[in-house]
Amino acid sequence: MSPVTHLLLSWSVGSAFPLAKKDRILVAVAGAVPDVDGIGLLWDLWVNRGATGDLALWAGFHHVLGHNIAFCLALVACACFLATRRALACLAVFLAFHLHLACDLAGSRGPDQVWSIPYLLPFSKAGDLAWTGQWPLNSWQNMLVTVAALAFVIFTAWKKGVSPLEIFSERANAGFVDALRKRFGASSDLQIPEDDKR
Repeated sequence: MSPVTHLLLSWSVGSAFPLAKKDRILVAVAGAVPDVDGIGLLWDLWVNRGATGDLALWAGFHHVLGHNIAFCLALVACACFLATRRALACLAVFLAFHLHLACDLAGSRGPDQVWSIPYLLPFSKAGDLAWTGQWPLNSWQNMLVTVAALAFVIFTAWKKGVSPLEIFSERANAGFVDALRKRFGASSDLQIPEDDKR
């Protein structure tokens, strides 16, 4: 799935828990950052300019370096070190990471390949996860997941006063929430976490 969809879904996981802004952002990042292993695509396209006709770095490392249990444990350790509500944030990070993997297993098929995920790396090369029914990256199923994630984000913004825009700008988040509440009315039971009232 697209990195934007991963970000929306992982932020939604964080917002489903009673976490402060910083912890929600940690969860959102943890659910989107596994795709950093796709950075080789930039080299393949811009530096190598496709001279060999293949995307060797991207094909060799995407869904490998950031899509395994060791990377997950590193993210959970970071959350344990940085989060305000450590146990809850670590659980949400673990769930967001695995939601990322589940989404990639369901909907990341390229034109000529099914992506597998070497989940047990670096501890074992056995047991790659794969699903032969994987949807193409541009499938209607992936678009539906993105639309559902957007609907949840909009509802959460209206109801709780927070959205993924808080990752980038508190002012943008406030403007988005204000616009929703002007359009659809104020939420009757606004629940801003204590840590967000500062």
